Amino acid sequence: MSGPSLPDDALRDPDAGPDDGAPVTGPRAPRPIVERIGLAIIAVVVIAVFGALAAASFVSGELFLALMAGLGALMTAWAGGRTLLRG
Repeated sequence: MSGPSLPDDALRDPDAGPDDGAPVTGPRAPRPIVERIGLAIIAVVVIAVFGALAAASFVSGELFLALMAGLGALMTAWAGGRTLLRG
């Protein structure tokens, strides 16, 4: 059992505007370079796994699986590159 119930606005800052549920937007702080490099290394490992899966699938005749794994490798490379270069 929790403590006494409070109205929803009891803990809200009185100087804050009304909460309409809209997400807070604004400039995001860039990730530290160490974090970006770490994420890029993880992406390279995932790309290697997807690439190996695509090659093995292609050799064994599973063309649909090879296509899907190849697309996964390309999408991971794109996302990893964007993470590294976004700054």
